[in-house]
Amino acid sequence: MYRAPAIAGAFLCILVFMQILSSLHVQDVAGKGRGVFSTTDLAAGTTIEVSPVIVMSGEERKKLDETLLHDYIFEWEPEGQKLCCMAQGYISVYNHSDEANCEYYMHYKDEVIEIKTMKAVAAGEELCINYNGDFDDKKPVWFDTV
Repeated sequence: MYRAPAIAGAFLCILVFMQILSSLHVQDVAGKGRGVFSTTDLAAGTTIEVSPVIVMSGEERKKLDETLLHDYIFEWEPEGQKLCCMAQGYISVYNHSDEANCEYYMHYKDEVIEIKTMKAVAAGEELCINYNGDFDDKKPVWFDTV
């Protein structure tokens, strides 16, 4: 069973496995839609969210790829299986950056995704992940970035 590390700060506990740092919020971002921000400074290495996922089959993925939801799902490949998942919480709202300040970790056994800061983040700065997986991966993604 996945256990989030001990973290300073208050969390909104919605489900047993969902933890969202209480300083996080979603707001509009010019040219990007919505994004995730914090009202407080965050230290590097801070777990800011742990949220469950809904795992779907490869066949369901093909159907999702024909919808707007394609842009909000994650590849989910435990033991090489070609699945996908829809994350709950704010996970699907974090925008992409090739200079991301956060990274996501997939905990397959417990069907959760964890978001952790990779560097210090100032209050009001957008929290971004790299859609390629590694926070410092510079490979292009499937859409034009802002």
